[in-house]
Amino acid sequence: MDYDLVIIGAGPTGLFAAYYAGFRGLSMAVVDSLPEPGGQVTAMYPEKMIYDVGGFAAIRGRDLVQGLVDQAAPWHPAYLLGRKAEKLETVGDRVELTLDGGDVLSAGAVLITAGIGEFTPRPLPAGDGWLGRGMVHFVPSLQVHAGQHVVVVGGGDSAFDWCLALHPVAASVTLVHRRGKFRAAESIVRQVRELGVPLVTDAEVTRFVESPSGALEGVEVSVKGGEDLSLPANAVVAALGFTADLGPIESWGLEIDHRAITVDSTMATARPRVYAAGDVAHYPGKVKLIATGFGEAATAVNNIAVALDPDAHLFPGHSSNAE
Repeated sequence: MDYDLVIIGAGPTGLFAAYYAGFRGLSMAVVDSLPEPGGQVTAMYPEKMIYDVGGFAAIRGRDLVQGLVDQAAPWHPAYLLGRKAEKLETVGDRVELTLDGGDVLSAGAVLITAGIGEFTPRPLPAGDGWLGRGMVHFVPSLQVHAGQHVVVVGGGDSAFDWCLALHPVAASVTLVHRRGKFRAAESIVRQVRELGVPLVTDAEVTRFVESPSGALEGVEVSVKGGEDLSLPANAVVAALGFTADLGPIESWGLEIDHRAITVDSTMATARPRVYAAGDVAHYPGKVKLIATGFGEAATAVNNIAVALDPDAHLFPGHSSNAE
């Protein structure tokens, strides 16, 4: 699998980099450990409104991700999702990236847009063995849960975001949280309360109940100081948060500063033909915004284009001038 550019990370910065690489005439693959594009936006707040992306007074997280996917689509990026980047080697003037499972990608350059790192969902012990069979960590499509009884487990912003998003389409939504207080902002908690969504606190889901056909039909909940509950559930959203770290990237011979990769003004790292952009990139005065990542992606790709072809122009002109 040979490409001009391999992008590690399918968050907003990586998706915009895929578009810009196509604009520069580069072939590219996008690798991400999550099964859906969008990175942290998809995993943590797909239904939340984002207010600091240029050109949009407000845009929902999932709509921003879909727009970025659509923007890159004419250039046919190869998406390798649910795959982890394990090893990076320089072979002559090429960079080889080994994925979990042993597949090797050969590229003229690599652009790391891994955000705050690889996401690992915090587990829900009672849901062991139920992932993909009724339990999910995030919801790519709300309509999948139309008419279902849904139990959301968690007390942070993402748990309440899912409650707000699922309430209009689900038969019922119930939130279960193991503490009496929530980490979520009071404004979003108030919105969920006003919708009448039951909030079961000081409680834990202890068992998933299987129907005769093998599908999920309910959960049992242990309530501290109260009676145990049996709730109908066709789906459980385990919104317990994610842990994130750079994983194998830290062993690739890059200069790491507080879980971020040091880059120069061209977005180049300490290794030849390896670049970084977005939240994972660090330089003095860095501001971590989606808008910043877009600019860094364009800077990186333009410099990569020149590194791959010294006769290429660093600035190719504006996209509005392209025929």
